[in-house]
Parts: sequence; C-alpha cells; structure tokens
Amino acid sequence: MSQSVDELGPLILNVKGVWKSFEDKDVLKGIDLEVYRGQIVALIGSSGSGKSTLLRSVNLLEEISDGQILLNDVDIADPRINQDEVRRQIGLVFQAYNLFAHLSILENITLALRHVQGLDAEEAKTKALSLLDRIGLLEKANEYPDKLSGGQQQRTAIMRAVALNPTLLLLDEVTSALDPELVSEVLELIRDLKASGTSILMATHELSFARDVADWVVFLDGGVIIEEGPAKDFFENPKMPRTIEFLQRLRRRAGEQ
Repeated sequence: MSQSVDELGPLILNVKGVWKSFEDKDVLKGIDLEVYRGQIVALIGSSGSGKSTLLRSVNLLEEISDGQILLNDVDIADPRINQDEVRRQIGLVFQAYNLFAHLSILENITLALRHVQGLDAEEAKTKALSLLDRIGLLEKANEYPDKLSGGQQQRTAIMRAVALNPTLLLLDEVTSALDPELVSEVLELIRDLKASGTSILMATHELSFARDVADWVVFLDGGVIIEEGPAKDFFENPKMPRTIEFLQRLRRRAGEQ
C-alpha cells in the first residue's frame, strides 16, 4: 500500500473469500480485501465486474453466498448479526445523491442525526450547520436539493453519511453523474475525509479520480481480483495483461472525449 506497514492503522474491514451468486450466476468469486483506518481503497473495473455488488454486500444490502466480512474483527455477514446496528457503522453514498427532495439540505442531515444518533433537534442542527460550513455550503442550509449543483448535492450526500461518524464509508461511483469541473469539489472533500482518519472503500470508473485519492487500487474483472497494489505503482506499472488492456482502453476512451 502507499503507506508502509508501520504507518497503517488498525484493520477496519477484512473481506475473506466472499462469493455472491444470483441464481446460477457467480458475481463475486472468492474476494479477499482489506481496508485499514484512514485508508482509501478504490475498486475499478468494467460494468458488471462486481464492484457495486461488493459494496452492497459489505453494507449487508446483499446476502453473500459464502465467506466472511469482518468489520473490526466482527463477522457482520453472520445471519445472527443485528444488521441495523452494523449499518449505523457504515455510510453508503450512491451516484444518484439520494437526498430527500422535500427537505432542505440542513434537514437532510439533521434527519439521520435525530433518528439514528438520537440527538435532540438543537444538537442535530448545530452539528449539521458545522458540517455544512466545513464543505462551504453553510449559506445553502435552507435551500432544497434541486437548487444546488450536482457537486453541491453530492458533497451534501457524503457529509450526511459522515455526520453519523461511520467506521467505514462506502462510495459507489459518486462522481459519475457530475460534470468534470464538479468532480474536483468531491475530490477535495474525500481528501479532507482521509486526512481526518475516515476509512473509505469506493468504486469508480474514473482513473484520474482513483489515482488522485486512493492509497490502494483493486482491479475487478468478472467477479475476480485480477490485480491490486499501491495506486502509483498500479497505474504506472501494471503487471497483468488484462489490467494493461483495461487501463489502455479507458485511457483511449478518455482521450476521445
């Protein structure tokens, strides 16, 4: 990883031999993956490679067929686990923002603080305003999502998840619906979260985004990890032919746009 072994924090997420099948189709085939505290791990791969299924499995939105998913050494894939309690420890943000359109962005953040963390209305408002100030959206607190740019909506959605102090933050293609100039806003926020010690597992199809923020990159193809390594080494010196082919294709595509 980009940090040395001594610099890595505690192991937060340990995915061990995870399989996921839908009827007779294997979507994940024995995935092993680790995320350490304060580390950003990026999943890359074509559509259908298993990236989103892996994220959904970690968040218990999908029941795995075999293997273990350890969060702080607790197997959260155990059917006896309290799934609601687990989800309080894991934030998940999708590409479509999923903000409540009928609530202001302040209310979008305070809702979870009140109902999940049990804060009273004033405590929740104080914390939410502080978070909005942190991402430069304090003056937009009473605006509704449709009045915000895509980048502002996505930053709000990420901060809503962060407000609950999750052990692990999952990001599923959070920049794919954004115009290129808005991607930098989200990139800056993710850098800030990393600096504050947030552990992040993210799926992305944008190589520059993964290269700029990730410590460790994992290339999935057909539900199998083909290659992984520190971000700089991965992009500058890929070793597997399938990885080289994938990266070349994406770079050609980016150059054509």
